Amino acid sequence: MAHRVHRIVRHLATLTLALPLALVPATAQAAPATTPNAVITWNIHAQTAIYETARQSPTAGLRSFAMVQGAVYDAVNAIAGTPYEPYLVAPRSRPRDSVPAAVAAAAYRVLLSLFPAQAPALTAQYDAALAAIPDGGAERGGVAVGEATAAAMIESRRDDGAFSDATWPVGDQPGQWRPTPPAFLQVGAWYATLKPFVVRDAGRYRVPAPPALTSAAWARELNEVKSLGSATSTTRTADQTEAAIWWDDPRMVEWEIKRNLATGHRLSTLQTARLFAMVEVATADALIACYSEKKRWAFWRPVTAVPLADTDGNPATSADPSWTPLRTTAPSAEYPSGHSCYTASIMTVLREFFGRDNVAFHAYSTEADATRHYTSFAAATTELAEARIWAGVHYRFATVHGIDIGKAVARDVLRKEFGRRQ
Repeated sequence: MAHRVHRIVRHLATLTLALPLALVPATAQAAPATTPNAVITWNIHAQTAIYETARQSPTAGLRSFAMVQGAVYDAVNAIAGTPYEPYLVAPRSRPRDSVPAAVAAAAYRVLLSLFPAQAPALTAQYDAALAAIPDGGAERGGVAVGEATAAAMIESRRDDGAFSDATWPVGDQPGQWRPTPPAFLQVGAWYATLKPFVVRDAGRYRVPAPPALTSAAWARELNEVKSLGSATSTTRTADQTEAAIWWDDPRMVEWEIKRNLATGHRLSTLQTARLFAMVEVATADALIACYSEKKRWAFWRPVTAVPLADTDGNPATSADPSWTPLRTTAPSAEYPSGHSCYTASIMTVLREFFGRDNVAFHAYSTEADATRHYTSFAAATTELAEARIWAGVHYRFATVHGIDIGKAVARDVLRKEFGRRQ
């Protein structure tokens, strides 16, 4: 249903974005910017460093983005007089301190700590940012604020468990995860025990056990992804194929979604900094909770289960040794769906920020060479869940319960952080 709605609204997208912002909460409104939004500029620089250059996976990259945007938020919030609760610190500042200088210093220092080998490129971006700011006390003050929030962030993530040598549990029995083609790698298990950014115990977000392999529910789940998610599926539509590729782009469409929303709704620098920090910190914690459950269940992926279906003891399933999914399976355990946890947390944050669900937005995917439009955050979440099945990389129960975790963690993060200062 959701993908049909998207096709209907594509020709309305431009008009929708042009509507007055009367329905957006006052906290999300701002006068049109007369200068480039430094938060967006440095978010793009962060993407260049994190993904385009370092090629961190979307999961590993979440930690990096959360560190950058958390430090940027604290810097901008401090100069604005701390109208919102700081994430870590609110360094001493003056209203005349340069916000662009603070943003540049905060982002630059965090990125430099993460990617010291990229120092020449990062320093060139930083020098260019400061060259556009008049020399003097305002620039020096902004730099000092940004450096202080970056230092606090770097220290807070010291020895947080990132990039440990943790591995996924590997089995050889029906239902047990094992490395998947084409590379048969072990990647990302360290995220399951990474120190959360906000929530106290990421392991408390539980999902029910996967369906018993002998059950009718399992047969239904396996046969659905076997049919719709095959690389040569004859039951998947062209629009479903596009959606599956669009949502699976490693250059995450969610990055562009939040930037487009900030630009389209003409958010101020403070509101952009707050929105980006809310999104990245909440999704980082959602993925930690999600990966904790992945490690607990260590369930097999469709790319393993379909060829071995004759071993599951279920007469309603049958093996297809030549079956391959439309998209390459990530080198992590199946359950729950990490992308569902990720996107559900983002859409939950966006809904809370804008105060309503029916906000139109769009983004372009280079992988799919397509722009897709949505009329609400709920519609996007619904399609993402379907798209993981269409891609052949997840069962329906994995996407449903992934959404549950993403929403729950995002709400808990927002209850604790980024609210108005009392």
